[in-house]
Amino acid sequence: MSRIGKQPIAIPAGVTITVGDKDITVAGPKGQLIVPLQENVSAQVEDNNIVVTRADDEPKSRAWHGLQRALLNNAVTGVTKGFEKKLEVNGVGFRLSSVGSNAIEMALGFSHPVKYQAPEGVELKTDKMIITVSGIDKQKVGQVAAEIRALKKPEPYKGKGIKYMDEVILRKAGKAGKK
Repeated sequence: MSRIGKQPIAIPAGVTITVGDKDITVAGPKGQLIVPLQENVSAQVEDNNIVVTRADDEPKSRAWHGLQRALLNNAVTGVTKGFEKKLEVNGVGFRLSSVGSNAIEMALGFSHPVKYQAPEGVELKTDKMIITVSGIDKQKVGQVAAEIRALKKPEPYKGKGIKYMDEVILRKAGKAGKK
């Protein structure tokens, strides 16, 4: 039995869960998410908990079991608390500014400013040199943060670039001088 998959998910107050044939709808105070239901895996709502079970012990079913439970848990967390990732921009001459409702414009040392428009359901905020990516869908939040980081990855010599707030950049020594 999957250690993750067999754990029940507690349903907080204000969250409604509807189990359909092909998907599970999770609605809460922050919004609504639809989680596709994998084959050979089923979900039932029992006593303010969601329990995920699998039909057989085939390797594919065992793999989907833990994944389905994790996706459901992320959906429940997303509609109640939401998810957030913070990115830090380091570098001389690098600048951030908000453009419109959900876009940012960055000066990252290129010959042109770089504009990034967030997809629907993801919110971007800038505060000095910090970009906050937030939303209810964990996968979208992580993807947007990764796309922004990929615009200018941190380099190992001076640490210039865009990095996650909790990321540690391993620094390299520069050239050794002649003696």
